[in-house]
Amino acid sequence: MDITLFKRRSDYEWEIEPTGGMRVPGVIYASEALVREMDHKVYEQTVNVAALPGIVQASYAMPDAHWGYGFPIGGVAAFDPDEGGVVSAGGVGFDISCGVRCLHTGLTADDIRGVQKLLADTLYVRIPAGVGSTGRVHLNREEMDAMLTGGAKWAVDRGYGTAADLDRTEEHGQMRDARAANVSDRAKKRQQDEMGTLGSGNHYLEVQEVREIYDAKAAAAFGLKPGDAVVSIHCGSRGLGHQIGTEFLKKMAIAAGTYGIALPDRELACAPIHSPVGEEYLGAMRAGINCALANRQILTHLVRGVFADVLPQARLPLLYDVSHNTCKVEEHVVDGKPRRLFVHRKGATRAFGPGHPDVPEPLRAVGQPVLIGGSMGTGSYVLVGTKEAEARSFSSACHGAGRAMSRHQAYRTWKGRQVIDELAGRGILIRSPSSRGVAEEAPGAYKDVGAVVDAADAAGLARKVARLEPLVCVKG
Repeated sequence: MDITLFKRRSDYEWEIEPTGGMRVPGVIYASEALVREMDHKVYEQTVNVAALPGIVQASYAMPDAHWGYGFPIGGVAAFDPDEGGVVSAGGVGFDISCGVRCLHTGLTADDIRGVQKLLADTLYVRIPAGVGSTGRVHLNREEMDAMLTGGAKWAVDRGYGTAADLDRTEEHGQMRDARAANVSDRAKKRQQDEMGTLGSGNHYLEVQEVREIYDAKAAAAFGLKPGDAVVSIHCGSRGLGHQIGTEFLKKMAIAAGTYGIALPDRELACAPIHSPVGEEYLGAMRAGINCALANRQILTHLVRGVFADVLPQARLPLLYDVSHNTCKVEEHVVDGKPRRLFVHRKGATRAFGPGHPDVPEPLRAVGQPVLIGGSMGTGSYVLVGTKEAEARSFSSACHGAGRAMSRHQAYRTWKGRQVIDELAGRGILIRSPSSRGVAEEAPGAYKDVGAVVDAADAAGLARKVARLEPLVCVKG
C-alpha cells in the first residue's frame, strides 16, 4: 500500500484524514513494513467504514488487517445508537465469534514428545475436523434453542466441562439477550450435527510449547513458564454463523435503502441499531456467539478425554477464551464522557486492560489475556490488554497473523504433503483430512505473526507475554 496516503502519527499509527463522505478519520496500527504489505483494499474499506452513520472516534484497522467482506478483516468500529448508529453483518463477519481458547496441561513439552505421535493420532481420530465435519452431538429443536440461548453454560450444564471454565470465558460463557427465534430454520439445520467440530480453513487444535516469556508478572498471573505444554483451540460458529451472516446481509441491503443510508459499498449493508432488522440481527448474532462458545466448550471436553487416556496425569484448566467477529455493547470514554457503544470487531480481539471489571478477578490486576493464533508451523502468542488501548482502539487488538496470499495462490504454491513433511522435520506433527486444506494454510501464506504482534505491542494495543510453538496440529 502507498504510505503517502496516510498522515503518520507515530512509527505504528497511520491516519487517513477525513475526505468525501468520511465522518471520522481512519487509523491503521502497524509498522511501515506491514502497511506497505497491505492490499490497497484495506485502505478503501477503512475509508468506507468511516462513512457509516453514527460511527464514533475513528475507523480502525489492526496490524494483521487484510481485505474482507465490507469491513477489512482486522477492522474495529464503534457506533452510538443515540446518533443514528448502525449494526452491520459485514462488520461482524460470517464466522460469528470465531475465537481461541487456551488450556493448561500441567505437563511439559518433553512429556508431550514422549507420546507425541500417539497423542496426535488420538486427537485426530476423536476431534472431528474438515469441511462438513459432524460430531456425536445431535441437537433436536428444543436443545438447539437451549444451546443458542445458553452458550458454554448450556454445555457445562450437560456435562461438557466445569463451572470454572465459565469464569475464564468472555461473557462468562453466555451472551445475554440472544434470540434463538431470530435464527432461521436453515441455519439451525446446518448446525444440528456440527457441535463439537473444528470445521475447516484456518481452524485448528494445537498442542504447543511455551518457548519464550516477555512479561514475567503477567506470565505468572496466567500460569505460564518456559517449557510448559498448553492446548489451543481455534474455531467458531460453523455453518450456523455463516448462514446468519448470509441471510442478514441480504436483509440489511434492503433496510439500508429504506432508512436512507447511502452505502459507499454494497457489502457494508447495515441497519440502524434501533430498527426491526437491526434488533433482529443482534438477537441472532448473539445466538451465534453462544453457538461458538458452546462449540469450543464441547471441544474442550473432548480434548480432556483424549489426555485422560494418553496422559492421565494431565490436568487441563482453562486459561482463557476470547472471541473475534463480534458486536458487543460496551461503555467507553469518548471526549471525557462515558458512552454506551456497539463495538464491531471483525478479526479483532477484545483487549481490556488492568482493573477492568469484565476481566476475571484472578487476572484483573494484570489485564485480560489476548490469544493470538499463528499459522501452521509458526508461533502463536499470549498478550495482555492495556489501559492505553481503551482510548486507542476501544480496547481492541489483532487476532492472528493475517493472510498474505489467497487460498488459491497458496494451493498453487505448495502441496499438502510437502508442508506436512517439512513441518515433521521440525518436530511438528500435522493431522488433517485434507491435503489441499494443508496447502492452503501453509505457513508461507500468512504474514509474519511475530511482526504483527510486535506492532500491536509497540502501538500499545496489547503487551507481549509469551510465545508458543506447535508440537501437534489438527487442521480442518
